[in-house]
Parts: sequence; structure tokens; C-alpha cells
Amino acid sequence: MGPRHAGLCTYLLEPKNWLFVTVVMTGWHVGGLAGLRWGLVAALFTAVLPTVFIGYGMRRGRWSDRNVGERRPRVAVLGFIAASVAAGLIVLAAGGAPRLLTGYLAFMLASVAVLAAVTTVWKISIHCAVASGSVAILAFSFGPPVLACYLLVALLAWSRVTLGDHTIAQAAAGAVLGAAAAAVAYLMLAHPSS
Repeated sequence: MGPRHAGLCTYLLEPKNWLFVTVVMTGWHVGGLAGLRWGLVAALFTAVLPTVFIGYGMRRGRWSDRNVGERRPRVAVLGFIAASVAAGLIVLAAGGAPRLLTGYLAFMLASVAVLAAVTTVWKISIHCAVASGSVAILAFSFGPPVLACYLLVALLAWSRVTLGDHTIAQAAAGAVLGAAAAAVAYLMLAHPSS
């Protein structure tokens, strides 16, 4: 498998796809049909609007591709994502969305801030962070069999390194950060202290 396959893996396993599946499945898991609707609202703010923004930036020539490889544009994209997730968080909280889904967006916002801070000095893999965090959240919600999806995270890490977008350390650090953030979020939200 070479660069062509790596590019396809990166495309199919990009953050918007993980986020869409994760927030929709989390919403459904905690709130049934009503939660599913809230999950779709969350997907609008976490996956759809950021994707539209990235596409707009590509058309305007602000960045060369959907992965936004250069550091300065990455910080701008992360700023937009943070604003979009914050807006989604406000909508979910004001509308009475399930607590776990609302809390997940709050932790996602915190994770974006950490990723943005790290990105200013080192090109950590956002793809791997999102994928790994998504698998962890889904595993906490649906059980250990979901952990098999870490094979997809490994495939994604391989693709990012093969394409020359990240080093092994950057991909691994992204995966560890994503999983750790998801674990903290889930444990705090699903089992709040009294």
C-alpha cells in the first residue's frame, strides 16, 4: 500500500466523519430518538460547519487542501472549530439536550484549545486525536468490542505518516491525547462526583 491508499484512508477517516458518527451515536445512546435529533444538531456544529469553513478556505486559496497542513492556517481553522463547537454547546445546553452529549461538546471544546496550543509549537495529529477520542467515547458508551476500531486509528496514523503529514510521534501523541481527553470526559460526565 502506497501514497494513493494512504490518501484514501486519510479521506475516509478524517475528523468530520468520526465526529459525525460519535455525536449522533452518543445522542441516540443517551436519549433515544430525541437524543438522536440532538446528536444531529451537535453534528452540524462539530462536523458540518467546520467542513464548510475548510472548503470555503480552499476555494479562497487560504490553504491548499482539506487537511490544512501549514501551521498558521491550522490555528485559524481550529479557532473557527472552537467557535462552532462553542455555539453548538450553547444551543444544546439551552435546549435541554442530554447531559452526556452536552458535556462531550464541552470537553471537545477544551480539547480543541489544547490542540491549538500544541499546534503553535508542534504539528500534533488532529486526525489521530479525533479518531482515538471517538473510539474511546463510543467504547465507553457501547462496550469493549468497539475498541477493535483502534485498528482504524492505527490505519489512519499509518496514512498520515505515509503521506508525510506527520511523524510517528505526532500521530501517536494525537492518539494518546484524544483517548485521554475522552476518558476524562466520560468518567466525569457519566459518574459525576456527588
